[in-house]
Amino acid sequence: MKDYVEECNLYFTLKGTPLSSQESYLRRIKAFVEFQEAKKKPVDQTELDDIQEYILYLKQQKGLSAGTINTYISSVRFFYTYVLDREWNKRKVPRMKKTFKLPVIPPREVVEGLLEASDNIKHRAILSLLFGSGLRVSEVCHLKIKDICSKTMRVRVEKAKHGTDRYTILSEKSLKLLRLYFKKNFKNSYHPEDWLFPGQKPGLPLNVKTVKNTIIKLKDKLMLDADISAHTLRHCFATYLLEDDVEVEKIRQLLGHSSLSSTKVYLQLTAKSMMGVVSPLDRGKQS
Repeated sequence: MKDYVEECNLYFTLKGTPLSSQESYLRRIKAFVEFQEAKKKPVDQTELDDIQEYILYLKQQKGLSAGTINTYISSVRFFYTYVLDREWNKRKVPRMKKTFKLPVIPPREVVEGLLEASDNIKHRAILSLLFGSGLRVSEVCHLKIKDICSKTMRVRVEKAKHGTDRYTILSEKSLKLLRLYFKKNFKNSYHPEDWLFPGQKPGLPLNVKTVKNTIIKLKDKLMLDADISAHTLRHCFATYLLEDDVEVEKIRQLLGHSSLSSTKVYLQLTAKSMMGVVSPLDRGKQS
């Protein structure tokens, strides 16, 4: 697998692929390689039939959604065509049809309870940035110390999705938590280029999966809706801002959406979208 990783990294470097995308691709490629190795089949002898079998495994045994499976297909396709230098046949390996599903938006008090459920100051700081700044999990994990500016109350997000940079807002509560976290974890000298949330391996940022697992544990602890995830906090950020009458275009910029249509989805999630609408059941004759 080491040779494949080096070859992938060379491509990513030449193309300038965002770090978050690199990690996502490599993680899914590694999962596919492990699947092949478990079957005792040499990876360099991979055929499209093997990929079909893997997709069925993801769908039937792992129970992954269509959208998630499509991300695996993209990664395996890259591995198959670039690393193995083989011809891809999209008729044999079609992308799965996604069904649109509105995300769960819990009440504000539920979100606040989730943010306060952990006694770990690092976890609370991370959750506060997910919700208070509307960041993706990968964006939080790849923040550097220099990206937090208390003077302007902004968070700089570098090389996010689509390889773009942006600024988003910094919450006062997040800043307080970050200062407590920083005081506890950065007692020695540090550099502005250091990771704000370093991972276990020296020189690497916190793993995305670590954050997701943390939220799963907290969700289970509080017995919350099973569909609540780390990304729910970003959805709540956008939805609550709409309810507070913040313009859609401003929210789009804060979220880093390339299209306004992506942001307008949240209009369907706000409580205000149904305010003032009276059910026909209540417009009948009053007894």
